Amino acid sequence: MNMLKNKKTTVSIALTGLMGALVLVGTYMNIPIPVLGDRTMLSLGNVFCILSGLVLGPLYGGLAAGVGSFIFDITGGWASSAPFTLVFKFIMAFVCGTIANGGKQAKKKLSRLIIAAVSGSLTYSILYLTKSYIEAVLLGNSAQAIQMLLITKGCASLTNAIIADCVAVPLFLAISKALFDYKITGRLRQ
Repeated sequence: MNMLKNKKTTVSIALTGLMGALVLVGTYMNIPIPVLGDRTMLSLGNVFCILSGLVLGPLYGGLAAGVGSFIFDITGGWASSAPFTLVFKFIMAFVCGTIANGGKQAKKKLSRLIIAAVSGSLTYSILYLTKSYIEAVLLGNSAQAIQMLLITKGCASLTNAIIADCVAVPLFLAISKALFDYKITGRLRQ
């Protein structure tokens, strides 16, 4: 029994590292958008954050999404946002993974996967925009500047969410047969 647990832990850590690396690389594939002295971006990172939640479940998926995004922020010039990103991306994948795996015997129905992906993405967007709003208020920006900032960042965040959900769910469906055939995801949830 102990040997099986060690094997499960090893597989879990390896897959978490792999998904974290995909989150990092996906986030480097981005289009920067300047916003009134600040910035945001469109990237593929959220695709892999959502995919992490779907494949690895809430805990390991959250770790992969949070750590991969955190490393991007540290190495990509967004260090001041890194602690928030770690928590927000963890929560994004955690929400997605929790809904997708809703119960021990939950079936991976398409509707459940879509709801999980959308819920995770919207949770992240709300957290990100709330942080941006608080930051702008604390910096003393005018109401008009805050409104413009939130509209621009909101559009970018929702675009990232739509891209992530439209790519991650079909990608999960495409790879899930192989994952289940090789009992990879089953080891993570037992």
